[in-house]
Amino acid sequence: MNKTTTKMGIQNLAYLEQSYAAYQRDAHSVTAEWRDLFSTMVNGQAGPSQLGPSFKPRTIFNPTEITSAGPGGFQPNLLAASLSDRLQQMIQSYRARGHRIAAFNPLETTLPHWPELELDFYGFSESELGLLVNPPTLPYGTPLTVREIFQRLRDTYCRSIGVEYMHIDDPEIRQWLQHRLENPQNYWQISDSEQLRILGRLTDAVVFEKFLRTKFLGAKTFSLEGSETLVPLLDLAIEKAGAQGASNIIMGMGHRGRLNVLAHIVGKNLGDIFREFADAEPELWQGHGDVKHHLGHSGDLVTTAGNKIHLSLCFNPSHLEFVNPVVLGRVRAQQDRLGDREGRRVLGLLVHGDAAFAGEGVVQETLNLSKLSGYSIHGVLHVIVNNQIGFTTPPREGRSTLYATDVAKMLQAPIFHVNGEDPEAVAQVVQLAMDFRAEFQTDVFIDLYGYRRLGHNETDEPVFTQPGLYQKIASRPDVREIYLKHLLELQKISPAEADKIAAERHAKLEEQLQAASTGKPQPKPENGGLWKGYIGGREPEDKIETGVESEELSSLLNQLAMLPAGFQLHPKLERGLQARKEMAEGKHPLDWATAEALAFATLAKSGRRIRFAGQDSGRGTFSQRHAIFYDQANGNPFMPLQHLAPDQGPVEFFNSPLCETGALGFDYGYSLDCPDGLVIWEAQFGDFANAAQVIIDQFITSAEAKWRRLSGLVLLLPHGSEGMGPEHSSARLERFLTLAAEDNIQVAQPTTPAQYFHLLRRQALNQWRKPLVVFTPKSLLRHAGAISALEECVPGRFQRVLPDTANPATTKRILLCTGKVYYDLLAYRKEHKRDDVAIIRLEQLYPLPGGLLEETLKTYVEHTPVIWVQEESANMGAWHFLHGRFGKKLFGRFPFALVSRFESASPATGSSHAHKLEQGRVIARAFSETEPEFRKQENGQPEKGKL
Repeated sequence: MNKTTTKMGIQNLAYLEQSYAAYQRDAHSVTAEWRDLFSTMVNGQAGPSQLGPSFKPRTIFNPTEITSAGPGGFQPNLLAASLSDRLQQMIQSYRARGHRIAAFNPLETTLPHWPELELDFYGFSESELGLLVNPPTLPYGTPLTVREIFQRLRDTYCRSIGVEYMHIDDPEIRQWLQHRLENPQNYWQISDSEQLRILGRLTDAVVFEKFLRTKFLGAKTFSLEGSETLVPLLDLAIEKAGAQGASNIIMGMGHRGRLNVLAHIVGKNLGDIFREFADAEPELWQGHGDVKHHLGHSGDLVTTAGNKIHLSLCFNPSHLEFVNPVVLGRVRAQQDRLGDREGRRVLGLLVHGDAAFAGEGVVQETLNLSKLSGYSIHGVLHVIVNNQIGFTTPPREGRSTLYATDVAKMLQAPIFHVNGEDPEAVAQVVQLAMDFRAEFQTDVFIDLYGYRRLGHNETDEPVFTQPGLYQKIASRPDVREIYLKHLLELQKISPAEADKIAAERHAKLEEQLQAASTGKPQPKPENGGLWKGYIGGREPEDKIETGVESEELSSLLNQLAMLPAGFQLHPKLERGLQARKEMAEGKHPLDWATAEALAFATLAKSGRRIRFAGQDSGRGTFSQRHAIFYDQANGNPFMPLQHLAPDQGPVEFFNSPLCETGALGFDYGYSLDCPDGLVIWEAQFGDFANAAQVIIDQFITSAEAKWRRLSGLVLLLPHGSEGMGPEHSSARLERFLTLAAEDNIQVAQPTTPAQYFHLLRRQALNQWRKPLVVFTPKSLLRHAGAISALEECVPGRFQRVLPDTANPATTKRILLCTGKVYYDLLAYRKEHKRDDVAIIRLEQLYPLPGGLLEETLKTYVEHTPVIWVQEESANMGAWHFLHGRFGKKLFGRFPFALVSRFESASPATGSSHAHKLEQGRVIARAFSETEPEFRKQENGQPEKGKL
């Protein structure tokens, strides 16, 4: 290349290629200067004897020459790719696949060979490598040689950080990332103070783990060793969040490294952690509490820039990733309360394990919530602590994907794989990830590659199953040593100063351990903040008045029947609005859906927040609710519940995604930060709650006993055997009653609209905060008998036991039941004129209203048989719960027995005719004089034989 060409550079590759093509046709058609250049380019030979550079090896850019005979003899008809094409393809290859050879795995000493990322793949000649070019797709802003571009791409995408972002469709996002990554070659110089801060945090993490292992021999700590860089990573993320305006951060993580995070990020008192290891007061925790690596904590901290942040680490069971939607729900509740519509003030931060992130389906369910209007929190910072093993399972046996994070590609979000032994690379990834989240308000992922130095826990021996892996790990220094060596080489710190930092950390731990062994634990504080005034524990006396004046009810019913001017409602729904107006006038009784809407309206008008979510809940699974109307002309929605009063509480209905675990977990989390509202999750059919059993078992029913966390969440579970098959019949009442203890939940099955009205209002108004599980009807939604007069919503409260009007003196048989079966029994009694049979409804099953039931039965003659009638099979439903509480004789006065379907492995038949046959026989047996009432029923199981 001559001086003139070098001086002016070659910035227009298209012009260069056009000139070169002209040179090939006729060398004298271009200037002498270009002829000199092109003759040099063609292997140093003058003249157009060669079509282009020699490609080695042959690739798609260097196809085999194909010739054909023509009038002029053999002519080339397939040319090699142009220089600009090859250069652009190289750029694209590094952007898309540079991560494949990036050095982010500290245990991987030999990087894989990837042909597309090698320079010779593109067949650049030596002269082309020296060309000055300025491709418009690169953000450098100045011409560079092809060789320099190659090196910059390699530095950007193949050092300690591997980036995946080319799956993102939005070009604006890709260009933003390319500018942030490529212009500085994915490297920013950090300050001396930041380097020392990182060293300090690494020292905290490393010294703490070694201290625990030394002082508490054999104790399970689920050590962070091998991934200690998580601590400075979280520290830097919190600092950045504060600088970006966040005032609240809610975190969720599994057990690995939790103690370290509690101590050095969340600020839990070290003495409390050590006392938990000592476990010196077992009498205080009988049947309560949780292991220390499941506990959470919250507190306030101030960043170095002076920003105050309230930081909460959520409690989490061993079901590692199931806390994810709970965290999102808590974040959304706080954002709603603060009016944080862009997610600037409240941040969700999730720490995952690699095996769990790839393996647990709740991860996908949680990610799917990211952009949904009822669930979005404007971006989560995800950190995957990549131990490269799950218990004893290596990645090749635990996932079918290249990376543990591949499921995250379902979102339009970048994934940063980073070497945990390069803390400065981790620091810059944190800055970039937090900036991305702030800019685009979407999730972002940091895959922190480390390893697990010890086994799954400290008593485990990992060499049994991974001898090769743990030979590598055994010889590695800890990350603090590695980083300290780096700082010593840069002369940023002296060995004496580093030793002093470590000694101070160790001395502090010793001091706190000594204090823990001699001092007493601080008493647990009463509920404060949002939860001040709310109580848990045993149920207090029910004094909640839930009635509403009739004038207000009528007014609200009329408001619920109003539509905007010009709104085109579906004709079939117009009848429903007219019915509401007539209900307001007292001309018609309330049906189930209207009583529900009235409960919501009265609460919203008093300022209470209503959040209702579930599959197709806006309309209602059975087309009964229609909380949202849609204009038939333009599809615009209108919700009458949102237009009751200027100062009313917010009312929101959301159709959830087709999942139960993620959706229920989210609303449970929402309830944790919304004690003064009514938060409801509805299953499409109650049976589907079994797909969210982990949330029910590990959070909803046990969180108070394990973690002292209260919740007022309501679960609406459509229930009732109606010939719709095994998966559309039973919400598994027996499971909830098995989980019920110590007044931990409320279980109710109301049978009238007014009862449902009072029950919902009681839940919202009660200071005693417990989850409420309501077994709601299906056929009763339109049952002619399941109605209530408007006046029934005016006085009183929810009745846990509904007595009968039968004359106790002439009653020969008492039928005790709950739910829909009452109406079947009532119809049979009326048809067969059995006035000698009383029917009593148990509207609340837990806490069991034994005193009220006993009071109700007091007027009946002693030894009158009491039959528990249920449509569920004998091994299901409430029978075993009640029989276990009352035994063979109810209150010592009444023989107690069961009438039901026989035991069954399945909840219901799939034949509607078989269902009717079974149901008819159950009802007939309940009234039968010849029924073997108390023979051979030691366990409440009816005598085998024909129905």
